[in-house]
Amino acid sequence: MNKRIIIAGAGFAGMWAAISAARLIHLNNADNQVDIFLVSPEPKLTIRPRLYEAVLEKMDPSILDVLKAANVKYIRGRVIDIDTQNKTITVQKPDEETRVNFDSFVLAAGSQVFHPELKGLKEYSFDVNSLEKARELDAHLQSLAAEPDSQARNTVVVAGGGLTGLETVTEMPERLNTLFGAESQPQVIIVDNAPKIGQAMGEDACEIINQALASSGIAVRTGVRVSSIEANGVTLSNGEFIPSKTVIWTAGMRASPLTRFIPGEHDSLGRVIGDSFLRAPEAHGIFVTGDTVKVPTDNDGNYNVMSCQHAMSLGRVAGHNAAAELLELPLHPYSQPKYVTCLDLGKWGAVYTEGWDHQVMYQGEEAKKIKQEINTLWIYPPEPDREKMFSVANPDYIIVP
Repeated sequence: MNKRIIIAGAGFAGMWAAISAARLIHLNNADNQVDIFLVSPEPKLTIRPRLYEAVLEKMDPSILDVLKAANVKYIRGRVIDIDTQNKTITVQKPDEETRVNFDSFVLAAGSQVFHPELKGLKEYSFDVNSLEKARELDAHLQSLAAEPDSQARNTVVVAGGGLTGLETVTEMPERLNTLFGAESQPQVIIVDNAPKIGQAMGEDACEIINQALASSGIAVRTGVRVSSIEANGVTLSNGEFIPSKTVIWTAGMRASPLTRFIPGEHDSLGRVIGDSFLRAPEAHGIFVTGDTVKVPTDNDGNYNVMSCQHAMSLGRVAGHNAAAELLELPLHPYSQPKYVTCLDLGKWGAVYTEGWDHQVMYQGEEAKKIKQEINTLWIYPPEPDREKMFSVANPDYIIVP
């Protein structure tokens, strides 16, 4: 009976884990010895880094042809349980639950937006964590255009000044002007508990970010947090009430709840603390990758962040090692010392930095061109050609500008 690798998740890490595992198996003439299965609700790669954009077309390309070309079998369903001792998973399919055995398992189920206990958050806020949620936000904004002019209708509040919050908020002025007309004087506000928006990006990038915010007419509320949300507005921790029918929550992410089935140490985001080969140290045959793992990227004390940049490389390494372990080949240690950030700042442009100290390399239109290339080319599924896919699926392959 063939050995079996199961990969949970069709995101950046899951897709590349499947291709990388298939590559190593093929190179070792083991296609008739090991089967690879990818489990996800849909055989699609959601381009989550772009869900802040106004146009949501082509944000979930199918990967069925990619999987077929790589000789990976697809299981439509959702993993709802992982038994690490007996090496089985439970899959909730559209019409039944089924248990599936594995020899090696790769958890690549990603992350989701964090919703703390906050009055009105679930009832009255939006997010851009999934394509479904991004479409809900777009439908909501479209519906507001038919409502009478008012301050609450014309005001959007984005809670959270991280990368997702910044890309979402800087996209909003142009969206609102298109929907409501500039004469309505739409107002966009970003709220963050930090002393200054963009502070985590370093002093130079922070200054550029705040220039872009000011240039786009975006109001800033710093040193405060959202304390409650209602249908017609939001109250901040300093007591200020902002009339708004659109509150977008981007304040934090957490690893997939499936990580709770993996024994061992977890970080504050729910990620499994993996070893250098992306194994779960306390669960034999279990690999963790993408947003479900925390692991050093280099020897300087830096760790991966929840981003497609790290997920794609982590996926390649995890898939390779899942196959290598079954084939009794040497495992490949994860290493990704180069770190870049390209932050979209709406109509103003973008800012591109390199290194963990965020050295600004490009800004404005130059950085925007890089961002557009990343968003429309680099992060999409590869061409479903086995030779071409395998040529970029080795665990050392890293795409950077």
